[in-house]
Amino acid sequence: MELIEQTAAAGTIRVEPQDGRSVVVLVGEIDAALRDQASATMGQALISGDPVVVDTTAATFIDSSGIAFVLQLHLAAREAGIPVSLRDPHRVLRDVLEMIGMGDEFPSEPGRGAEPVVAAGVPTPV
Repeated sequence: MELIEQTAAAGTIRVEPQDGRSVVVLVGEIDAALRDQASATMGQALISGDPVVVDTTAATFIDSSGIAFVLQLHLAAREAGIPVSLRDPHRVLRDVLEMIGMGDEFPSEPGRGAEPVVAAGVPTPV
C-alpha cells in the first residue's frame, strides 16, 4: 500500500485561482500517470474563462505527456479565446516549444525561484 501512495504523490497538477487568473500548477513528476488528473484540471482551468497561467516552477520532471498537456491546454484555451502564459518556464519546456515552432505562442512571466527539471532522465539546467 505504501508504494501506491508514494507513486500517487510523485506528481500533481492543480488549479489555483490567483488575481483573476487560473494558475495551473505542475508539481513533481509530470508524466502519463497524471493523464486523468490533467484532463480534469484542464476543464477546471478553462471553465471560468479567466486567463490561464501554467506554472512549472515546482516540476521536477516533464515527459512528452506533460508537454502534450501544456499544448492541449493552449489549443483548448485558444479556441475559447482565453490567453495562456507560462510562469518562469523551465528550459526543457521552452526548448520543446521552440523546436515545434510554438515558442512565440506562450508569453512568459517571471516566477518565484525555479528548480531544475529532468527530461528523459537527464537533468536540464533552468
